[in-house]
Amino acid sequence: MKLRGKRKADKGAPKWMTTYADMITLVLVFFILLFSMSQINLVKFEAIAESFRNRMIFDFNPSAVESDYPTEQTKIQENGEKNNEFETPAKDPDNMAEKENREEEVENLEELKQEVDQYLKENDLSDIISATQSERGIILVLEEQLLFETSEAEILDGAKPFLSKVGNLLMNIPNFVKVEGHTDNRQISTFRYPSNWELSGARASSVIRYLTENTENLAPKRFTAVAYGETRPVAPNNSEENWSKNRRVEIVILDPEYENSTP
Repeated sequence: MKLRGKRKADKGAPKWMTTYADMITLVLVFFILLFSMSQINLVKFEAIAESFRNRMIFDFNPSAVESDYPTEQTKIQENGEKNNEFETPAKDPDNMAEKENREEEVENLEELKQEVDQYLKENDLSDIISATQSERGIILVLEEQLLFETSEAEILDGAKPFLSKVGNLLMNIPNFVKVEGHTDNRQISTFRYPSNWELSGARASSVIRYLTENTENLAPKRFTAVAYGETRPVAPNNSEENWSKNRRVEIVILDPEYENSTP
């Protein structure tokens, strides 16, 4: 009868150690994951969030859920009812044309102002005529001493060359024009002009009449005469100098965009 020998001891770590090591490794990985999540890269986070907000994945990939009407999605795509926000939008010819027209309108007004400024400089008229540009358009302010005798509405000969220049410039653009008459606060009362309303209106009308009658093919329908009387002074009515500033005619070459926005 053979005697059983002693069982040789197993080499390596005990079996429980392997399980324990796996558990410790998992715990270590878990804490590393927590640590990495605690330090967020804002740039990458925003990029990931944006990718989830993007609908492209739903536009190009079919739903995992079967549809009761499988041909409906195909019809929608064929009709172009769903668009990817990454797709380049088609250019709208109408918007492009409108933008080009707007740029041309602005350029025309700027060129007109430059020509007026040059004319005023060459003829030493800057003291009694001013040209400014605002949201309304180009505003030409002509003081009374250039245009009229006191309490009168007949155009003086000295103003005619400048008005002819304005008429020629208006021939190059289609803009509408508003001519506004203003007076100071000293009241007039004559048979012809019972008040400042009639005088300011007559002066605005005289300017329009001269422009349309002395400029070939300048349509009268482009003009509007407005009488403001003494209601819109540019200086206090307390001296001869300020009264002179308030007695004026303003030629407003309207910006089409401002004109369309005015009720």
